[in-house]
Amino acid sequence: MTPLALTPPALEPVSLAEAKIFLRLDQSAEDDLLATLITAARLMVEAASGRLLVDQAWRVVIDRWPDGGEIRLPLSPVSAITAARVYDVLGTAQPVAPGALQLDTVADPPVIRLAGEVPEIGRPRGAIEIDVVAGFAPTAAAVPALLRQAVLRLAARWFEQRGDVVGRDAEALPAEIMTLVAPFRRVRL
Repeated sequence: MTPLALTPPALEPVSLAEAKIFLRLDQSAEDDLLATLITAARLMVEAASGRLLVDQAWRVVIDRWPDGGEIRLPLSPVSAITAARVYDVLGTAQPVAPGALQLDTVADPPVIRLAGEVPEIGRPRGAIEIDVVAGFAPTAAAVPALLRQAVLRLAARWFEQRGDVVGRDAEALPAEIMTLVAPFRRVRL
């Protein structure tokens, strides 16, 4: 199973204005740098938490329909299936009927269940593509406060402590950031 990002979120979970207030910045000379750091911090928090923060379009590519009829998604949370297609032996995309796939948004990780007739696959690799919307919501207000705070604090840390701090943080996030992210990580038993 391969997840592919199709479109980034329309906005970040922390605005440039919020970050500037947090950092007590009055000037706009470094707005581009700070905006880049906010995006990088979001990506790090998403990776550490295993959750996508603001709605974004993703495509999940699989080789064949699962035997048990359930596809456990590598993305979380997922709010909608926007399209699905299967490639036949000629390489032509055949659409999957909307009711043939059911999304269980309560399951963690989210699960897509086969609920109807689906086209036959026609190639051995990458035969099925399912497009989904992943994220807590389209607006930053719906992102859990702890995850927003982790993005804000990480971007501020990188802004204030420029240099090799980003390289060290890429290996392991600072403890105070991981504490904010911890409640959202999926635990394996």
